[in-house]
Formats: sequence, C-alpha cells, structure tokens
Amino acid sequence: MRSLALIAAIAAGPALADGIEITVAGEGADGTIVIDLFEDVAPGHAERITALAAAGAYDNVAFHRVIDGFMAQTGDVQFGDLEDPDFDMRRAGTGGSDMGEVPAEFSDLTFARGVVGMARAGDPACGGDPSCTERQQFLDSANSQFFIMFAPNDFLNGKYTIVGEVVSGMEVVDAIKRGDGPNGAVIGRPDAMVRVRPVDLP
Repeated sequence: MRSLALIAAIAAGPALADGIEITVAGEGADGTIVIDLFEDVAPGHAERITALAAAGAYDNVAFHRVIDGFMAQTGDVQFGDLEDPDFDMRRAGTGGSDMGEVPAEFSDLTFARGVVGMARAGDPACGGDPSCTERQQFLDSANSQFFIMFAPNDFLNGKYTIVGEVVSGMEVVDAIKRGDGPNGAVIGRPDAMVRVRPVDLP
C-alpha cells in the first residue's frame, strides 16, 4: 500500500526545494540534519530525493549500512521502513522506489566529509543481456538510496553522483549507530530517519 500512496503523492506534484531536513533518532543519533541539494550539479538526483521526501517515503527508513570512518547509507524506501510489520534488516538496502533508475550525473566535485552521494548497484534487468551496456548495469542504477560521508574518500570521485552536502547537523551524522565488519551491516535496531521533508535554504 505504501508504494501506491507514494505514487499518488508524487503525481500530485510536490513543491520543489533546494534542500531536505532529516530528523534522526535511535540508539546513536538524535537530532536534525540539513542537506543542501545540488540541483545545478545533479538535477535529476536532487529532484528524486525532493519528490520522495515530499511524499513521506523516507520517513522511518533505517541507516542500514554504516561504516566507521567512511559513510552512513540509508534511503531504501522499499525494504528499509522500520515501522513496516514485515521489516527485515537482512533485506534493508536491497530495494528502491517504483520511480525507476536515475542516470548518473557525475561532476568535478569530490567526496569530502559531509558530502552526500547516491548509492547505486547493477540493474538486475540487465543480467545476461549482451546488449545491456556497462553504464546501464552500474552507473545509471541510482534510485532512492544515498549516503553521507564521515570522512573524505577520493576513490569514489567520478564513480558515484554527488547530490548534496550537509550544511547543519554533522554532529548528528557522526553519532549514527555504526555497523559491524567491512560491509557495515548494522546489528540490532538501526538508527533511522524518522522524518524527512524538503526545505528552502537561505
């Protein structure tokens, strides 16, 4: 039912904004993060995040992958909702929205502390299809998930779309409950974005 409500809300035409405000709560973090979205650098990705935020799709979505010294990932609107009775932490991070993938929008910006990047993965629809290009399989597969950098990481430059940066609440980001192991899978109840809404920044 959530996907139908999401489609209806987005179809109603959410107001455009240049940022989002995220209220975070959990065992680690408790506070508000404000992100400036780079609509001039990554307009498609900024529009996607704004639309999902306006529809309430990000509400109660877990930070499912959190690697100390690297980044905190969230935004799985399909399987990451902590309030969903069928929530399973093992599936969080494997889904996205019904809105399809967003083509990559690479730039000269670099992945510094506080930068927000769009997560991506291979498109399963491309599996075994020889006509499916590498770009379709990997680079153009962002949807709803994003991550916030704890520290700089030049390895990501030119490989993931930078969509914004934290302008307030970096101390909240730093407090997000960490995951275990090299993949950063969070054990137990993760911290979550309890409310995410578009905001106009000064």
